[in-house]
Amino acid sequence: MQPLAISHIIITKAEIAKLIPHAGAMCLLDGVLQWDATGISCISRTHRDVANPLRSAGQLRAMCGVEYAAQAMALHGGLSGAIGGRPRAGYLVGLREVVCRQRRLDTFDDDLWIDAAQLMGDQGRVIYEFTLRAGTTDILSGRATVVLDAAT
Repeated sequence: MQPLAISHIIITKAEIAKLIPHAGAMCLLDGVLQWDATGISCISRTHRDVANPLRSAGQLRAMCGVEYAAQAMALHGGLSGAIGGRPRAGYLVGLREVVCRQRRLDTFDDDLWIDAAQLMGDQGRVIYEFTLRAGTTDILSGRATVVLDAAT
């Protein structure tokens, strides 16, 4: 198991927890490696944690990577909101072109790298493209539509 690239983390897990609604063990991201107005790159090692709340029957299925990607999108929205205005709550309403290349996440020793790129967005919704990999192994990719809550 390789340690996280601590020297490359620009936003820590503690800071992430302040920007997304996921608390405790459900906060799956360990750090942000980079981000800008159009995307974010995150890192995680929580897939190896036997107490990961997404585990079922002692396994962490690769499709749970969608939640990792959703948290990266939420974090990107929170960071963008911190610069451009107040962050808004978002709800994942659709997935498209999802390709899952592996069966499980918990079998990888390498840290997970989660990338999310905003393809488009307006006042009511945002569409992201996401990828999840461990080392050089592609695990999951797709597009997600997030509807923003106008009440927040």
